[in-house]
Amino acid sequence: MNESHRSATGPNFKSGFVAILGAPNAGKSTLLNTVLGEKISITSKKPQTTRNRILGIYNREDAQIVFLDTPGVHRAKQPLNVRIVEVALSVVGDVDQVLLMADVSAPDPDAEALLLKKLAAVKKPIILALNKIDRIPKSSLLPIIQRWTERFNFAAIVPISAKHRTQVDQLLADMVKRLPTGYPFYGSEDITDLPERFIAGEMVREKAFRLTGQEIPYATAVTVDAFDEDRDGKLVRIHATLHVERDSQKGILIGKGGAKLRQIGEAARKEIQGLLGTKVFLKLFVRVEKNWSKDTKALQRFGY
Repeated sequence: MNESHRSATGPNFKSGFVAILGAPNAGKSTLLNTVLGEKISITSKKPQTTRNRILGIYNREDAQIVFLDTPGVHRAKQPLNVRIVEVALSVVGDVDQVLLMADVSAPDPDAEALLLKKLAAVKKPIILALNKIDRIPKSSLLPIIQRWTERFNFAAIVPISAKHRTQVDQLLADMVKRLPTGYPFYGSEDITDLPERFIAGEMVREKAFRLTGQEIPYATAVTVDAFDEDRDGKLVRIHATLHVERDSQKGILIGKGGAKLRQIGEAARKEIQGLLGTKVFLKLFVRVEKNWSKDTKALQRFGY
């Protein structure tokens, strides 16, 4: 352990790992970005935006929470989706606490039942965050809390709006209270252990999600083929490839005269520049790989 981590804490310092679980679109990535004050996990209204386990580090004077933002849990059949769900559930055994998130404005009974079944044998604190309370009448909140109370013995239930940060501080306080005492695992300035190259690729994928129709996201993977910083540190050159399964999807991503791909690239470039704090040259390519989401070797190659 780094000695600077050790010396910065007192005897009552709390630290631990927390898995964020929930159905697709429960708002897990939005909560993580809100808590950190930085965007490290991509978001979109389309389910299964998050495919990998994303680590985010929340620091304050008396505690450090290492969050693991996981993909949305659902009843999966396709190989890609099976892998995604496996990634989400695999973290439960390795954490000190579980944060279950549920969207009160659009419940997902199948996913919720699956999650509660998986969590039944977990012998660690499980906190429920009822998210998106800004989208429902206040009068309907108490009955929702009552139903969840009857379904599972949660350590705490906190209604929140991750988007508007409503009661997020209360949620964090309830989580810190139930963490073990110990030293921080990361430095006080760290917010993630993910390489910038990975986050840049995720930002490209997010823009493809947001700027195309329903057909594209499920069939799109992104690889960062080059990530080179100039010697003076004033420019980063990135080459990335969007992999799709059909020629028709390639056409949609490129758009008429390349307009859609330019739009995706410009939106991603601006966000990557904000992340890196320097100018970015971003070049995008589109490649067809037939049925990659059903190919085990392709899934491994793309990091799933």
